[in-house]
Amino acid sequence: MRRRQFIALLGGAAVAWPLAAHAQQPAKLPIIGFLHSASPEGLKQIVAGLHQGLNEAGYVEGQNVAFEYRWARGQYDQLPAMAADLVQRKVDVIIAGGGEVAARAAKDATSTIPVVFTAASDPVRAGLVASLAQPGGNLTGLVTFTSVVETKKFGLLREMVPKARNIAMLINPAFPPAEPDSREVESLARTLRQKLFVVRASDEHELDIAFATAVKEKAGALLVAGDPFFNSQRNRLVALASRNTIPAIYEFREYVVEGGLMSYGTSLPENYRQMGSYVGRILKGTHPSGLPVMQPTKFVFVINLKTAKLLRLTVPPNLLALADEVIE
Repeated sequence: MRRRQFIALLGGAAVAWPLAAHAQQPAKLPIIGFLHSASPEGLKQIVAGLHQGLNEAGYVEGQNVAFEYRWARGQYDQLPAMAADLVQRKVDVIIAGGGEVAARAAKDATSTIPVVFTAASDPVRAGLVASLAQPGGNLTGLVTFTSVVETKKFGLLREMVPKARNIAMLINPAFPPAEPDSREVESLARTLRQKLFVVRASDEHELDIAFATAVKEKAGALLVAGDPFFNSQRNRLVALASRNTIPAIYEFREYVVEGGLMSYGTSLPENYRQMGSYVGRILKGTHPSGLPVMQPTKFVFVINLKTAKLLRLTVPPNLLALADEVIE
């Protein structure tokens, strides 16, 4: 082979090798940014529900989709920086879990990246979407309308503990829907001539203070409001209620499984399964503006008979008949 031909062949190979290597590079996985206002401890079921919805849509973490997780651990003021970080990392979609605080942080951080949120109160009134049927922007998700849930919980608690002269309601003042929801319950209590007082806690230390206040005020029962921070602290809440022998009602079944007296609300795993389904549709090309905000179709009422017995409560037959699940 002549020298000139050899050099030309070598040069061609040098160009071909990088091209071949580039062609063999695996395609970049779409990235889901997971932003949540609470802590991962105690919330494994929501991640499992989310993955179930994604799996049903054909997506498996580590195989054809990647995750960036951000947990605020109850420090809601950290959410804006976490949302901005996810945007900077150019994620393909953001899941904003744990209520309006995470959804608002995501909305403020981006007007282009799709966001799938959970909201406790009206997302239209909160300015997250234009309407439930036609969200109109880059956000859609699921709303649980907690004010309706809280008043229902209040009614069930009064039926379970009819002799309770004074009922306490525990809320997290850092959670936007908390104060409006507590006013709804207070209004109902006035109508029913039931004494009600509100105690507030936004961290673990304040939870101890709130229960001490409830005991001091001789609360005969406790309504624990729905809140992402409370959900991640459910073991502590159930233990405090048990230690102080206060009958309590919570939002989710998980509290009752771990020893709480009763719960009324939606299913956390199912909520996140639905969100995972929406994320799957978005990754396949559907724009969030065309995905209506979902609303729960089923609310679950659960009673723990063992806990009722420990509290020396007789469960009324009508409550047993209403219960979707009775834990013995």
